[in-house]
Amino acid sequence: MDFKILAVGDVVGNPGMDRICRSLCYLKRKVNADFVVVNGENAAVVGMTPEQAEDIFDAGADVITMGNHTFGKRELVPYLEDNSRVLRPANCAPQTPGQGWGVYDSKAGPVAVIDLIGRCNMDYGPDNPFLMAEKILKEVSAKITLVEFHAEATSEKLAMGYMLDGRVSALWGTHTHVPTADAQVLPKGTGYVTDLGMTGPQYSVLGIRPELSIAKFRGDLTQRYQWANGPTKLEAVLFTVDSETGLCRKAERVDLYDENTAQR
Repeated sequence: MDFKILAVGDVVGNPGMDRICRSLCYLKRKVNADFVVVNGENAAVVGMTPEQAEDIFDAGADVITMGNHTFGKRELVPYLEDNSRVLRPANCAPQTPGQGWGVYDSKAGPVAVIDLIGRCNMDYGPDNPFLMAEKILKEVSAKITLVEFHAEATSEKLAMGYMLDGRVSALWGTHTHVPTADAQVLPKGTGYVTDLGMTGPQYSVLGIRPELSIAKFRGDLTQRYQWANGPTKLEAVLFTVDSETGLCRKAERVDLYDENTAQR
């Protein structure tokens, strides 16, 4: 039996929240998704509030993943402790609040979701994500296992994909907010994409007003980042998994864009 997993790129600011609340249920029905994972770490630009998490769940998400901005909004901390459907990176320091992976019920049986964060070109040094993946997989018995790798370097994401090929159902990257064109099934049966992209302002620099990023790179005096206005997008990948084997049969982009910009 086919089991379809929809993985949605980082939700950015109020425009991203509006888009996810407006479009996720529609997209979920359109592609017949059975299980939905949404990255929410930029819902408040830097972090996510409990109220935003509830809105993302109400929109149709089964699990929300986070990344390097997990604790940008400290009010999320008690929510993380009480809600196992929000994951922070598993290779954060062991005393960090929340959990980095979980197992969830679905029509195809247990589904394991693992959240990891990379170390290349990031602002801090979490535990080795490759060794953490090996450690967690020894504890996971679910046939369908999904991994999100929140990382900057494409090489680090690809290396993780090939290390886990045939051992997990799907692995996708987040963090760069730029969708990659390499949605595929790796040789041993793991669905893979280097980056999902983002959900939020379409004409922006990673969701932020272009003029603010331009000023930063020019060396001008800068101001606090603000999300861009205008049309929005929702970028996502759909993985079709064989529920009997846990291996992926197909990985395809299912992006949505406003106005007359065609779905890619």
